[in-house]
Amino acid sequence: MDAGHQAMNRGRRHRIVIGSLLDPRLVIAVTMLAMVSCDRTNPSGVDAGGVAVSLDADVRRRALAASPLPEPPPSPTNRWAEDSGAADFGRRMFFESRLSGDGSVSCATCHQPERRFTDGLRLSKGLGAAKRHAPTLVDAAHHRWFNWDGRSDSMWAHAVRPIENPLEMGGDRTAATRMILGDPDLRSGYESIFGPIDLDFEELPERARPHGGAAESEAWKSMPVGDRERVDSVVANLGKAMAAYQRTLRSEPSRFDAWAADVSSGGDGAAHLNDAELRGMSLFFGRAECWECHSGAFFSDGEFHNIGIPAPGGLPRDSGRYEGSLLVREDPFNAAGRHSDAPDGVQAVLSAGVKHDSEAWGAFRTPSLRGVGDTAPYMHDGSMPDLESVVRFYSTLEGAIQLDHHQESVLKPLMLEPSEVEDLVAFLESLSGSYAGREDGKP
Repeated sequence: MDAGHQAMNRGRRHRIVIGSLLDPRLVIAVTMLAMVSCDRTNPSGVDAGGVAVSLDADVRRRALAASPLPEPPPSPTNRWAEDSGAADFGRRMFFESRLSGDGSVSCATCHQPERRFTDGLRLSKGLGAAKRHAPTLVDAAHHRWFNWDGRSDSMWAHAVRPIENPLEMGGDRTAATRMILGDPDLRSGYESIFGPIDLDFEELPERARPHGGAAESEAWKSMPVGDRERVDSVVANLGKAMAAYQRTLRSEPSRFDAWAADVSSGGDGAAHLNDAELRGMSLFFGRAECWECHSGAFFSDGEFHNIGIPAPGGLPRDSGRYEGSLLVREDPFNAAGRHSDAPDGVQAVLSAGVKHDSEAWGAFRTPSLRGVGDTAPYMHDGSMPDLESVVRFYSTLEGAIQLDHHQESVLKPLMLEPSEVEDLVAFLESLSGSYAGREDGKP
């Protein structure tokens, strides 16, 4: 499939592999971020005279292959994914705090436009304190799985989850449907896209949802089956509209992209990246082999890995993909469900093949590095405050959790020099540029 699989076949000593988290007939196993100590006779790529940084052929080839970022892949389970009207409606709902249980929280609470659609907090805070850091939504349409643990197989299915999560928005699908029905402007906007809502506002309970509190669950069970199905359809469409909006949140070319475009057209790229950034690039696509997991133009392989992030007591309490693999298969809004617009498509097959086993414990989705300089703090738990902390962790592996015998683990530190840490951070910061949606939500 990719360079990561080829690296595994070459038998390198310096990676973590947790095994395939999908049925091996459906996807190829991927490898973890490579860590290796090598010959340091000229680690920076600068010659003895301190002149221009020279990139070797493999580094140059890999770097040029990582730009430009293409259009997001299609979303066949959402027929409104590219509908501008749906995106406009989804934008309104993204900033709508009435979707929350007490009217104080919207999607934008944790995904703030001015912060590259993150919140800058170690652990996000909605109605309660979450256990994970909010990832950016910019370019998120390139992901195959959503949330750190991949509990959703589409952007629209994942957009529904926070509404009912008691730690996030604490609302419910019936209250959301009543909100749309009871607001003439919202109802008109919804029905102009998805058609009439065949439900009576007065006959719906104020709050009702499956798997909620006792009162909500009982109210849901008491509703006619047809009404429950129509409420589910409304909230699925709400998710599809918000996904259409989120697909518009795209990064603009970074200085790295400008360098790649210049070099591809015959230039030397000198106007776009300085020597420190080029030395960092040489490390990233060369000796450090960061590219094995942060691969392609999205700088992510889209898969799940346990990288041994330090945890209190030395034991990871967040099961990551282990729980996510179960949730995605059980999700009534998944790609194979009745609300999917491609229930027999490729994503439905992939989701059905997800394995739920101990190999996935503590594994989290590889984040994209595009815009990474704007999205501190880092890691799924927000435990690393800046990029230097991240690079130093991979350099020393101080406090790293040892993986168990189910997970092939030969983890070796990079042992970077202080100047190399600085160079790698400099390159990572060159991956940030402007992005669409920065001004959204402002009056």
